[in-house]
Amino acid sequence: MSAMLVLASASPRRQELLRAAGIPFEVQPADVVEAPLPGEGAQACAERLAREKALAVARLRPQDVVLGADTIVVVDNQILGKPADSADAARMLRLLSGRKHQVVTGVCLTNGAHCSVTSEITFVTMSAISEKEIADYIATGEPMDKAGAYAIQGMASRWIPRIEGDYCNVVGLPVALVYRMLRDLRKD
Repeated sequence: MSAMLVLASASPRRQELLRAAGIPFEVQPADVVEAPLPGEGAQACAERLAREKALAVARLRPQDVVLGADTIVVVDNQILGKPADSADAARMLRLLSGRKHQVVTGVCLTNGAHCSVTSEITFVTMSAISEKEIADYIATGEPMDKAGAYAIQGMASRWIPRIEGDYCNVVGLPVALVYRMLRDLRKD
């Protein structure tokens, strides 16, 4: 019997992406503090948090393959995680308005014997957004549990004229990368 893939995340977006790709999995969220360390860069932070999430669940599920992921939005070398409140969401959206930014997702796969960690980076261009549009968007609640305070697959799609890289990465999980990592892990 092959090991079950366990997603160490409660993210409905990650679950939808895995389902859409036909990758069977179970969900067991990790309880990890999602905050950058002092002086830590975005890619290092995303990869560290993905590893921490995967290893936290792997300790409970040593017989399975565990997938941890963490998505971070970066602009002007500032890491934008999930907004703390509506004022924080507005601050983030103002920073992103009319500019290009990066979305970094760290991914970790572990089966107990092996632990593989990497990340995907996608460049996203956001149109200028008015203060009224920002307020109206925040009032919908959509930005509140998303890195960078927006969902590319939701209402914010109207402000995203261009992306360079993996669209699924911006949603929250670079599926093609995860599939390659799974295939490589199962070869071992």
